Amino acid sequence: MITLVKGAYVYAPEPLGVKDIVIFNDRIEKISREINEKDYERLGLDISIIDGSGKIAAPGLIDPHVHLIGGGGEGGYHTRTPETNIKDFIEAGITTAVGLIGTDKTSRHLESLYAKAKALDTEGMTAYMYTGNYHVPVPTVTGDIQKDIYLLDKVIGTAEVAIADHRSGQPSVHELAKVAADTRIGGLTSGKAGVTHFHVGPGEGKLSLLHALLDDYDIPADKIYPTHINRTKALIEDAARLSRRGAYVDMTADDDIVSHLLIFQQAEGDMERLTLSSDGNGSLPVFDAAGRLTHMAVARPKALLENIQMLLKSEHFSPEEIFSLVTKHPSDVLKLYKKGNLKAGYDADLLLFNDEYQLDRVIAKGKVLLENSNLTVKSTFDE
Repeated sequence: MITLVKGAYVYAPEPLGVKDIVIFNDRIEKISREINEKDYERLGLDISIIDGSGKIAAPGLIDPHVHLIGGGGEGGYHTRTPETNIKDFIEAGITTAVGLIGTDKTSRHLESLYAKAKALDTEGMTAYMYTGNYHVPVPTVTGDIQKDIYLLDKVIGTAEVAIADHRSGQPSVHELAKVAADTRIGGLTSGKAGVTHFHVGPGEGKLSLLHALLDDYDIPADKIYPTHINRTKALIEDAARLSRRGAYVDMTADDDIVSHLLIFQQAEGDMERLTLSSDGNGSLPVFDAAGRLTHMAVARPKALLENIQMLLKSEHFSPEEIFSLVTKHPSDVLKLYKKGNLKAGYDADLLLFNDEYQLDRVIAKGKVLLENSNLTVKSTFDE
């Protein structure tokens, strides 16, 4: 099956101008100007034409931090958040998601996370996962970080090891270095990313443990990948320093994302090493000074799309810079080959936006899953 998207302005994420995009099955076959569909019809091939005129085409969003099977539990059993549904991702323009386990390693299991990633793949998108959780030593499936990454197709790294947080296991720098080293070797031997993704809490230490890790151990900086770095101005500035050392850093979608990116930029952070994630279906607990839970909410995958729309409308950053945060950059740090770019030979994951940056169409692995802003996909048990 061939799909031809005609006349859209393409951000690949770099601007390519008005182009036509040829999709063959689940891959991008060609991007060029004024492709003649009759050439394919003469070959006897079925072709579906999508009118992209007046629209923006961009790669499908990559969300590098999602609680696919839910998270939470900091307020008791009833505060465990629910699992994700493929519809949550597609209506948010997310065609690739990377799942993890947070605080709760008792009722949330890596085996269940693996099954969920496989399920989402079957239902139409792409999903990966990290081994581990908040605490050190980290839980694994096989009993070994390196084996998890090497033997399990979906596992690309370790997460979300918690630092600067009263909920963490209070690890030492040496313990973090051991996790990062095992993760790195697992990546080397399997051809995967081998990154350690760190949850950063609101503690006074900020990223000091990660700076110390880079100072004292032979861990490549690009294998260190902290998230939630936009909790405070001071933490954003510390993350900017870490990015200048070669580490990738991740902001969590929130209502102040424009000002947070400006702070990062003004602090001379490396914008090429910055990503944005939703923390989807994770819990959003608020604690008082004594560590007591005062409020609980649930993060939404769609917050990622809303942040992209907010940034595009702010006009503080170019569309290429904005789309790169959720396409090329996460693809680079997580080594998700064939994702995050609109190029011949890459996976056919792409979005079409109207001139108001509203999501009009989602194509994942070559199939239209949202059309005219209406979902065309269901999860297995949806009626």
